[in-house]
Amino acid sequence: MFRYTFLLLILLSSQVVISQSEKRPLQPLDIFELEWASDPQISPDGSQIVYKRNGFDIMKDNSRGNLWIINSDGSSHRKLTSREVNESQAKWSPSGDRIAFSSATDEGSELYMYWTKTGQIAKLSQLTKSPGNLTWSPDGNHLAFTMFISQKPPVVAKMPTKPKGADWAKPARITDRLKHERDGSGYMEPGFTHVFTIPSEGGSARQITSDDFNHNSSLSFSPDGQDIYFSANRVDDWEYRFRNSEIYKVNIDSKKIIALTSQDGPDYSAQASPDGKTIAFLGFLDKVQAHQNTVLHLMNTDGSNRKIISSNLDQSVSNISWDTEGKGLYFTYDDKGNSKVAHITTSGEITKLADNLGGTTLGRPYASGSYSVSTNGTVVFTQTRPEYPADLAVIQNKKAPQLITSLNSDVLDHRQLGETEEVWYKSSFDGRDIQGWIVKPPFYDSSKAYPLLVENHGGPILNYGDRFTAEIQLYAADGYVVFYPNPRGSTSYGEEFGNLLYNNYPGQDYNDVMDGVDHLVENGIADNTKLFVTGGSAGGIMTAWIIGKNKRFKAAVVAKPVMNWISKTLVADNYYGYANSRYPGQPWENFETYWKFSPISLVGNIETPTMVMVGLNDLRTPPSEAKQLYHALKLRKIETVLVEIPDASHGIARKPSNLISKVAHTLAWFRAYNK
Repeated sequence: MFRYTFLLLILLSSQVVISQSEKRPLQPLDIFELEWASDPQISPDGSQIVYKRNGFDIMKDNSRGNLWIINSDGSSHRKLTSREVNESQAKWSPSGDRIAFSSATDEGSELYMYWTKTGQIAKLSQLTKSPGNLTWSPDGNHLAFTMFISQKPPVVAKMPTKPKGADWAKPARITDRLKHERDGSGYMEPGFTHVFTIPSEGGSARQITSDDFNHNSSLSFSPDGQDIYFSANRVDDWEYRFRNSEIYKVNIDSKKIIALTSQDGPDYSAQASPDGKTIAFLGFLDKVQAHQNTVLHLMNTDGSNRKIISSNLDQSVSNISWDTEGKGLYFTYDDKGNSKVAHITTSGEITKLADNLGGTTLGRPYASGSYSVSTNGTVVFTQTRPEYPADLAVIQNKKAPQLITSLNSDVLDHRQLGETEEVWYKSSFDGRDIQGWIVKPPFYDSSKAYPLLVENHGGPILNYGDRFTAEIQLYAADGYVVFYPNPRGSTSYGEEFGNLLYNNYPGQDYNDVMDGVDHLVENGIADNTKLFVTGGSAGGIMTAWIIGKNKRFKAAVVAKPVMNWISKTLVADNYYGYANSRYPGQPWENFETYWKFSPISLVGNIETPTMVMVGLNDLRTPPSEAKQLYHALKLRKIETVLVEIPDASHGIARKPSNLISKVAHTLAWFRAYNK
């Protein structure tokens, strides 16, 4: 009897060990455990990296981030300071002996200094608003930054004095500005952003720019430290030329500002070369269309001899920085849903250095990420794959990138994620090659037929790629093959492809999505009788358009959509930016076209059970847009429900609990029809 009891105990204990060692799919609460690296800054000698380590606070339901430091070989990984507050914008001094950064205080964000030899820190500033675009002077004696300066709002009517102790309503909020609100932050306080300098040993901040223009851009000192290059829109009628910006330089002593460019379009991200003779910057001549590639320019410091050096790359250039010798620049770009780090010589020769940049947009697989380079050419960047969010990777001596962190191994080593695969198929409209991605359920069995969940990306001038995505992994964990396509209009496939939606949106991007669905069904990857569709923002537009065009889907979730281009264009926070680049003319000038491309025009065709979701504080696609769809479906007695997320702006998933709520509501709606 004892023998059998002993064998039974061994069997039971082994089953416990096996069950504890088995991986399980990603769970909603795992979101709070995830971390990601951002803004890595390598020391001038390439030996150390300071970066922001981000995570979520499950008790306060928000993101948090502290500065950490690590050797370039991955050793000595530690927190930079002992302070438990948000820290960001770390910047090494030119000599590498100090790190300047900004940090939260009870009074607001301030500038701090960290001494690398002693580990001591000190607060440098006493600012009225939060600093941005922190930059060192070449001699290490000063810091430059940008900061918002408030102004009083206009006064239209003078109210009589209220009696002492009277409880009157709040005073009227008055604005006469073209842009007066911003999604995610609400009403914009009147005022302008200016450039400041402050001694690196601390002291009073000195305002360098003036006049009623915004100067909120990256900053670059001339090598002698006498001038600062920046971008702004200091032109007449600047509010209405909202796509425009120019490159300027301001003398620190005289405060004299000189314009170096005058092209109609955005010129920005000015970077002075090491010898001070050349300015590199990004921009393009605005042709007023849906998408235009951002190109890399060089010019003399007086604005002469302007030329484009990135013409051989049919992609947008971003995040530029000079190499030490001034023979070229490092930059990033997206190519077919994958972000790259590269180098370009001043003559235009491009060398790709790394794939898989990104991983700082945790929810969905959008492009993101950053890099920095030491004086000896060592590169650090945020690397992502579908299996993990942003970690730090280092390139030394032009060798393959090496990961030096593994911020989520404690969680993801014990989770079975869905496998991500790239798919290509032909457009039925014009034969173009169209790219998409699928994520299969964990423990996928090819002999089974799985329901298909289509996830349409936002923008629409953006791209999805082979990057980590918590939301899509949670969909896959619920048993769906998830398809996320990059139809025409997506970036990273060339300017012509991205501009195919010009005056034609939604257009054949609908066909591109449905061709992908057909491709997956024909290849036995998806069950044609169990199709589901969702998407947010432009993805919500596409989802509403799809169910207005066909009846193939069992259920849909339309999140934060534009339903009516006429009403949306005149109430959104960016209401002034749609005419001519989206459709010809203003809505009152071209009513028929605006209506033709509005998904609400198709609402009489919809029979698909539809959940409508929106954040109550959404200023980009206001709740009134979502309600137009919901109310129309209710009047037509189509199965529908309206989900309104309190205190959420257009980025519904900014709070981790809202990310979970968005996914949970979507899956609950689909489960009801996945029978």
